[in-house]
Amino acid sequence: MTSLLSFTPSTPSLHLPTFSNVRHHHRLSPTTLLISYPHPLPRVQILYRAPHAPPRPSFSASALRAAADGLLQDAGATAFVLAGAYGLVLCFDNLTQRNLLQQSLSRKLVHILSGLLFMLSWPIFRELLRGPLYYVLILILCALVFWRESPVGVVSLAMMCGGDGVADIMGRKFGSIKIPYNQKKSWAGSISMFLFGFLISIGMLYYYSFLGYFQLNWVETVEKVALISLVATIVESLPITEVLDDNISVPLVSMAAAYLSFSL
Repeated sequence: MTSLLSFTPSTPSLHLPTFSNVRHHHRLSPTTLLISYPHPLPRVQILYRAPHAPPRPSFSASALRAAADGLLQDAGATAFVLAGAYGLVLCFDNLTQRNLLQQSLSRKLVHILSGLLFMLSWPIFRELLRGPLYYVLILILCALVFWRESPVGVVSLAMMCGGDGVADIMGRKFGSIKIPYNQKKSWAGSISMFLFGFLISIGMLYYYSFLGYFQLNWVETVEKVALISLVATIVESLPITEVLDDNISVPLVSMAAAYLSFSL
């Protein structure tokens, strides 16, 4: 069966395809159309607008995600090292109880191997380890040098723990206005550093004074702590973090300023 269908456009300048010889071919399905075009197809330009790319995560979100990943990796590495150290001690203790090793030899082997185990674990930690390491070292330094007999160590640790710690939290949340000479620090963080460093220092000094470890002239103490807080805040705001960590610069400068203030 053969059917013929033709169509002539009303607009002469527009050449539409002419349908002819529409037939059911025995090699084609009954719904297949054989279409011939009398003229080349016109060029058609399609304007395509690419979909909007998804918004990139902000720097703060990326930094928080990286910090969280680093914290999880360091926590896993710490758990692995602790488990290895515990297993090492347990193994040599078992050998000693069975009289396979002398106790002195066992103790020396644990001393040697535990240090080597810790050193071998360094590659599995991230950069996040350095901050807590410096933090602990400063705590030990203040405890060894000043302990409870001097307000210098108390003020130094209050500036590092309270002032610098709160400054980082407030700066991340409200730090939209940056300090002109350091775009990584904000006015909100620096103001928080000064206020909380001052308040926590006064609170800790009052606590030790109440317990009788030292007696202070509070009018002079408030002035001295305010000056120390200002010096520590200025140092914390400087663009030197990549060279010297805040957990070192802030307490050491606070320590020097407190020592000079309370010695005069």
